Amino acid sequence: MTDLWMVIFGGDGGRISANFTWWNVGVASTFILVNVVISVMMQLKLEIPLIISSVRCILQLSVMGLILQDVFEAKSPYYVAFLTAVLILLSTYETVYDKADQAWSGMFMSVLVNTAFSTLFIGIVGTRYAMREQNFWLPEVFIPSIGLLLGITASSMAVSLNACLSELTSNQSRIETYLSFGATRFEASRSIAIDAVRLAMLPTINRMSIVGLITIPGTMTGQILGGAPIWNAVRYQEIISFMITASSGIAVLGVVASCLHAVIDTKHRLRTERVKEVQIPILHGLKKWSERKFNHTKEKLADMRSRSTSDERRPLLSSN
Repeated sequence: MTDLWMVIFGGDGGRISANFTWWNVGVASTFILVNVVISVMMQLKLEIPLIISSVRCILQLSVMGLILQDVFEAKSPYYVAFLTAVLILLSTYETVYDKADQAWSGMFMSVLVNTAFSTLFIGIVGTRYAMREQNFWLPEVFIPSIGLLLGITASSMAVSLNACLSELTSNQSRIETYLSFGATRFEASRSIAIDAVRLAMLPTINRMSIVGLITIPGTMTGQILGGAPIWNAVRYQEIISFMITASSGIAVLGVVASCLHAVIDTKHRLRTERVKEVQIPILHGLKKWSERKFNHTKEKLADMRSRSTSDERRPLLSSN
């Protein structure tokens, strides 16, 4: 039986030791065809998004691999700080312009501040004391940890923001009734804040409750496949799970408070007009520019038609 496992997995002790090539990635990419077939059969219209997401996955991970290789070799805290800042900015952009359905003016800065504070605070403290790294900024430890924190924290913030903004706009009459009877903005929005934070935190809590029992986390799996001792991988996963939960909780609480502060002003008035549909700045600018060009072209064509019509009528008028 042991020989069979050795034949299947290869390497020492059955551990995967192959150097993967682009051929291996190409073979694995054919698995996407399963989802494409399902989409075609059920007319889900997800074929193009699947292909685009697959290409993005390959490109983004390849670029990340090239960057991480140089950063890991340099072992410079300045490179680590720069890469961390870029990751935080990208995570904020993803949360505000891709995962959120609605937004208010200044939401990007609010999400950016809460993302940076929660992930950096928990990441630095966790790496320094929980993982006992004297130099917490070591790239091979700090950057993967920050990446894991950002991934879950961004999703949690998006859930809380969507829930909070949706409740504020859909329950406008109820909130205004509370405010009209003398309730403060904190009292009127307390139930909304509780529901939004609870909804955002439940996936993280559920993830911790099933880890190791039903699922093996990707972080732990990657370390085991990479040859790390089993117990070291287990403890690292436990540390990361607790760090993710804390980071998500801090960030979610911060963005929900910012949301309520922005939509219900200091005079305890509900300002739902501040909530707008999410518009990506670049695409919104291109849309406005194209609309102006289209309207300008339309006006020129209309003017040309009116001139041609007047030119056709002029001989008739002159003959009379």
